[in-house]
Amino acid sequence: MGISSLNGAILATERRNASGGIKGRRIELIVRDDDQKKPTALQSVGELIDNIKVDAIIGPLTSDMSIATAPLANKARIVMISPTSTTNELSGKNDYFFRVLSPTTIYASASGRFHRTRLKYSRMAVAYDMSNRSYSKSWLTDFKSAFVKEGGTVSLERPFWPETDSNFALLAKELVANRPDGILIIASSIDVALLCKHIRMLSPDMPISASDWAGTEQLVELGGKSVNGLIFTHYIDRFGAQPEYVRFRQKYLLKFGREPGYAGVTTYDAANVLFEALSRKRKDQDLKDAILAIRTFDGLQNPIVFNEFGEAERKVFISVVRDGQFATYTQ
Repeated sequence: MGISSLNGAILATERRNASGGIKGRRIELIVRDDDQKKPTALQSVGELIDNIKVDAIIGPLTSDMSIATAPLANKARIVMISPTSTTNELSGKNDYFFRVLSPTTIYASASGRFHRTRLKYSRMAVAYDMSNRSYSKSWLTDFKSAFVKEGGTVSLERPFWPETDSNFALLAKELVANRPDGILIIASSIDVALLCKHIRMLSPDMPISASDWAGTEQLVELGGKSVNGLIFTHYIDRFGAQPEYVRFRQKYLLKFGREPGYAGVTTYDAANVLFEALSRKRKDQDLKDAILAIRTFDGLQNPIVFNEFGEAERKVFISVVRDGQFATYTQ
C-alpha cells in the first residue's frame, strides 16, 4: 500500500510541475516512512513540520498512525490529508485532518449487510489485526452491527498481532473449528494472503471475505489460488472508464510496471486536492479554510466533496478475486 501511494503522489507531482507547479513554483515531494510504528511516525511528522517546514502532509496511510500524528498537525495548523485512513475515531472533528475516503462506518456496514442479505450467511467468524487497532476495531464494530441487525451472528472475534502472533496455522484452525458460514479477515493484504493459505489447507471450500484494507495487488500476488473467491469491499472501480482514470492508469502502468491499486488512485486524488487548494488560496487564507471554501474537487473517478469536517464520500464497490484477477462481484 505504501509503495502504491508513493507512486501516486509522484505522478501527481510530476503532472503539476509539468504545467507550471503552483503559482510558478515547483513542488518538492519529501518522503518519509512511518514504518507502521508510532514513535517513527511521530518523529517523521515532527521533522516535516518543525525542521523542513512543509506546507502540507499527504498521509499517514493507516488509521493508527493517523490518530498518533494528527495532534501534531493540529497544533502546527498544517493540513494533513490521508488517502486511505478511515477510522471513526477521527470523524466529526473540526481539525486539520482531511481524507478523501468515507469513514469506516460506510464500508464495513455495507459489507455486513451484503454478507447477510446477499450471501445469506448466518454465522461468521472474524480475525482482526491489532497492529492497526483503531481501523480494525472500528471495522469489526460496524460490520457486526449491520450483520446482526439483519439477523446474523458473529460467532467468533479473534484478535491477532502479526509481529508476535506468527502461528497462522493455529489461528486458521481456530477459525475453521468454529464452523461458520464464512470467515472475515480484517488485515493487510500480506496477512490475509498468508491466513487464506492456512485456511484452505484445512477447509478448501470455506468462504472467506476481507476488509477493504486487503484489496491491494499484493493480495493476489502472494495469495495465489488460496485467495480465489475472496470477497471484499473496495474504494475504487478498477475497471472504470472515466477518461482521467484511464489516462492515469496507463501512465502508472508505463512508469511503474504494475497496477496503481486503490492506494495509488486515492493518493493521486489527495495530492491534487492539495495542489489545487494551494494554487487557489489567498495569501491571507489558511490552507484548511481554502479547502473547505472550495469544497468540491475533481477526482479520477468521481468528484471529491468534503463536508465541514474534511471527510469525503466515496462509493462502495464489492469485489471478488477470480482466477487470480480482481473482478466486480456478480451473483
